[in-house]
Amino acid sequence: MSAAIEHPLRFAAEAPDRRAVIAGAAGGVLTYAELEDRACRVANLLRSFGLGAGGHVAVLLENRPEFFEVVWGALRVGLYVTPINWHLSAAEAAYIVDDCGATVLVASAALGDVVGNLAHEGRALAGRVAVGGPLPGFADYDELLAGQPATRPPHECEGNWMFYSSGTTGRPKGVKPPQVGGELGAASSFSLLVQGLYGGGEDSVYLSPAPLYHAAPAGWTTAFHRLGATTVVMERFDPVEALELIERHRVTHVQFVPTHLVRLLKLPAEVRGRYDLSSLRIVVHAAAPCPPEVKRAALEWLGPIVHEYYSGSEGVGFCAIGPDEWLAHPGSVGRSLLGAVHIVGPDGAELPAGDEGEVWFETPNRFEYHGDPAKTAAAFDARGWSTLGDIGRVDADGYLYLTDRASNTVISGGVNVYPREVEDVLVLHPAVADVAVIGVPDADLGEAVRAVVQPAGAGPHDALGDELVAFCRRRIAHFKCPTSVVFVDALPRLPSGKLAKRLLPPAVRGVDVASP
Repeated sequence: MSAAIEHPLRFAAEAPDRRAVIAGAAGGVLTYAELEDRACRVANLLRSFGLGAGGHVAVLLENRPEFFEVVWGALRVGLYVTPINWHLSAAEAAYIVDDCGATVLVASAALGDVVGNLAHEGRALAGRVAVGGPLPGFADYDELLAGQPATRPPHECEGNWMFYSSGTTGRPKGVKPPQVGGELGAASSFSLLVQGLYGGGEDSVYLSPAPLYHAAPAGWTTAFHRLGATTVVMERFDPVEALELIERHRVTHVQFVPTHLVRLLKLPAEVRGRYDLSSLRIVVHAAAPCPPEVKRAALEWLGPIVHEYYSGSEGVGFCAIGPDEWLAHPGSVGRSLLGAVHIVGPDGAELPAGDEGEVWFETPNRFEYHGDPAKTAAAFDARGWSTLGDIGRVDADGYLYLTDRASNTVISGGVNVYPREVEDVLVLHPAVADVAVIGVPDADLGEAVRAVVQPAGAGPHDALGDELVAFCRRRIAHFKCPTSVVFVDALPRLPSGKLAKRLLPPAVRGVDVASP
């Protein structure tokens, strides 16, 4: 077997007893030998359903070891794999199963009504498989695998992910790579990046605290498997449990979203100081904007090991920045490592350094939004550049600073207000657990700025609105600050850390309230 192969099967032969997967709170372990055995059985099962290279399987599983058995089985026979958000309703999940063209659905019996109702939603499938127990309309996963050989399937080749957008601004769309069927275990640009930029390797222990249906956790855990590392997967994020797992398993690498960092930093100092985090080599954060004050606090706590990157499921652009670079360019998401970055104005012309506009990348990667040629065409311009729809600027040294998403921009009195800037201020207030800034209809200004706040404590909040507006006005220009503040029990933040503002109640998004 070639030493250069990047695939778990290599480590099943070379280090069969090494732990490939550790379930966080549950503590279950899957060794590389066990992963290989189960993945081969899954691959042969999927072939028995008639799936060949270019076929499609949908996966609706919580963060559990079987997720990796199914994924590695599907990827080694050239399939597209679509993980589905298990927080969705049955109808929403059925839409993705139908839209992606899946032939087989593998789902968790523990997800109850959502999965049970999928047996009655959508089109007919060649196979419906339930993991973790019986489920009407589904075949049992363990029983099916027991009937399959653990030998390597014929005609092995590389598959790929087909992630669906998180739907923060509209209905999810599948991001489909151009092809599958490459040589099994061939070096991938992403695993090379994890190895070269972040030092991933056989001695790494990677903690994944986020849901595996999201692109980053799925992509990073499997990239570490390709390098022979151990992955520790949290069933759901809890800040104290994350610190416990880092200490217990001597975690070397972890990836957070900014919400995770905020919750960790809001733990009492004596709680954070209780755990030995000396094994950490790299802490990475991504997926959502990080307030600069939060980043500084993380660096002060954890030391110069906090890195950041900016990319998307589409594989368009990849910016990265290390701790020292960030201190020299605070607020930046880094310089592009994958094609030049350009800032473009409304007329399509490139803007000079320092000016804000839409962020576009020169990219060697092509993709399509599955079933949506118009959206695919809009993602590329005549020059072949592509955009994720974000607003930002580039400084004279080539460092990118993100302002907001174009779709989130509030236009108040003809002036652009970027909600992220306001959110970064308000989240620092000790009485704020979470915050979303939106535009609401205004007869005079067209749109007015509104802060939707999840307070940190219980009790009346009558005076807090005034306090938050004043807090904001002491830090940024008054025209950017909210003219109204409303309070909610919880914001619709996806487990990936992204805020789905479209899911805010209609009354919050459009009904006028008294200004504080």
